[in-house]
Amino acid sequence: MELRFLGKETQGGGSPTLFATDRDTYVVQGWRVPDEEASVEIPQRLLQYLEPETRLAVPLRDTGRGSYILSGAVVVDAEALAQMDIPGHETCVEVGRSPEGDAHEAVHG
Repeated sequence: MELRFLGKETQGGGSPTLFATDRDTYVVQGWRVPDEEASVEIPQRLLQYLEPETRLAVPLRDTGRGSYILSGAVVVDAEALAQMDIPGHETCVEVGRSPEGDAHEAVHG
């Protein structure tokens, strides 16, 4: 899987990052979520780096503290992982990409 860097939000001792892939998906690097291996927490501002007129094709859970939790497929592709700098308290997931207006809205809870 080939990655193309889209943007990064450095805060809180981490650097959540957004990548586009050559598979018409996104890879989202964010903070680990306890007991949810396939989930990451990202600052809401990271979404500003999405490609124009697209959204993440997964539900976003609003944490109420300026971030979202989302779930996807844990990235295990060695080539993709080699392109990223992932500290121990972060992980990354691959999620679908959909046209703006087709994706799920953030859910509070």
